[in-house]
Amino acid sequence: MRTARHPAQRPAAVILTVLATLLGFLALGGLAPAQAASAAGTGLHISDGRLVEGNGNDFIMRGVNHAHTWYPGETQSLADIKATGANTVRVVLSDGFRWSKNGPDDVAAVIADCKANRLICVLEVHDTTGYGEDSAAGTLDHAADYWISLKDVLQGQEDYVVINIGNEPWGNTDPAGWTAPTTAAIKKLRAAGFAHTIMVDAPNWGQDWQNVMRDNAQAVYDADSTGNLLFSIHMYSVYNTAQKVTDYLNAFVDAGLPLVIGEFGGPADQYGDPDEDTMMSEAQRLGLGWIAWSWSGNTDPILDLTIGFDPAQLSSWGERIFHGANGIAETSHEATVYGGPVEEDTEAPTAPGTPAASAVTDTSATLTWAASSDNVAVAGYDVVRVSGGTETKVASSATTSVTVTGLTADTAYSFAVYARDAAGNRSARSAAVSVTTDEGATTPAGSCSVGYKVVGSWQGGFQGEITIRNTGTAAIDGWTLGFAFANGQTITNMWGGTPTQSGASVSVAPASYTSTIAPNSSVTVGFTGNQSGTNAAPAAFTLSGAACTAA
Repeated sequence: MRTARHPAQRPAAVILTVLATLLGFLALGGLAPAQAASAAGTGLHISDGRLVEGNGNDFIMRGVNHAHTWYPGETQSLADIKATGANTVRVVLSDGFRWSKNGPDDVAAVIADCKANRLICVLEVHDTTGYGEDSAAGTLDHAADYWISLKDVLQGQEDYVVINIGNEPWGNTDPAGWTAPTTAAIKKLRAAGFAHTIMVDAPNWGQDWQNVMRDNAQAVYDADSTGNLLFSIHMYSVYNTAQKVTDYLNAFVDAGLPLVIGEFGGPADQYGDPDEDTMMSEAQRLGLGWIAWSWSGNTDPILDLTIGFDPAQLSSWGERIFHGANGIAETSHEATVYGGPVEEDTEAPTAPGTPAASAVTDTSATLTWAASSDNVAVAGYDVVRVSGGTETKVASSATTSVTVTGLTADTAYSFAVYARDAAGNRSARSAAVSVTTDEGATTPAGSCSVGYKVVGSWQGGFQGEITIRNTGTAAIDGWTLGFAFANGQTITNMWGGTPTQSGASVSVAPASYTSTIAPNSSVTVGFTGNQSGTNAAPAAFTLSGAACTAA
């Protein structure tokens, strides 16, 4: 778990032999900038990219992992974990593929123990660990069947239980293979009628150092019919610098997608020294949950928070988690479903930074600003057009950037930004930026081609990809793509551009990083959409009014 694979975390009788070498940490980039909207749910659910309780109160996990399936006799552990001030426990279970199966009676008893000790219960199947690289690992489909077999035990527990489908369900071998079975398992549970918040772990033994989960998170999230999906990253020695930690966490926050650190460790090993201080401080700043590994029973005892399951004997790792800066004693709040305090947030966020304009075209401009801070968390930003003493809202964003579209060519505008939190408190307005749109770009006929393809589909929805190629000899600097859907399709989310749709007609303005297309080069715009059966490709495309060849 503390390497790019998975080091010793289990009893000696079942410990895996891990031989992987950390190949390197790929540079982190941004997720597709999209707000993660969700349907309200019963009990714990996702709202505006955050985990909230049934009453809408933010719930920020501050908890501990407990190896129940290997130590079923340690029944006092949950009470001891609660006594530290933790509000969450992540419980290791087995679906019977690799270890002894935890049956319905045992799982019901675990849930009852969580509730008796006023803990939110994250239940996970551990048999999936390292699938594709570890031949002993089980599949996510097998884990989904296990959860379905427990439906009678789990139904009605949505206020108290999060279902973590499978622990670290893919190793380092072809981690791109994680996406399809993860999506399929989510759909299988939803089709079976589960309304719980579902948690999914990353590939690369949970650490996602090749960014497969990060880069596919929006598509996986969109595949959940309820929107109540929570992503989990496991942070060990891959995350050995503050930059790596902050880049990964902020990629999800900027995209408006819900994330928790489902496991993490602090002690150094031969692969590196995890930066747990940044993990904890950044999670606190961003309002993200975390669950430390682990209460006790590790073959390598440096990861034990307690020695021999004795809460009176904390390890140095335990002292850090329970009593250190940004630790459980300092930051944990009991769930309101157990009577914990409902936060009455009356403090407004600080004012955002002055926006800067980029990728200005004749009809659009991209605005970027420095983030606001808040005593709980910033929920989003509102961009306004300022004209004299009046202002008009023109866009909203969950991130610190937005592309304003529908502007008039060769026209001066003034834009400013407000921040808001989940309680509705609004910041002071930022300073304004002046923007003058271009006179208008033209694309000579015959100097562009457009390729359109459907890269994935599901009941009622699909993911598409549009590739725009400059076949001319001069660079295209700023463009507007036009096309029409033939079968009533609608775009729900887009990255690489900003869509405006009126009936079948769609107009796309570029993002800052797709605005310029060099000769004989191309840019790609991706999107998700709704469809009702027939899903034909658009018949024709224009770029800034000029017809393009179909590729």
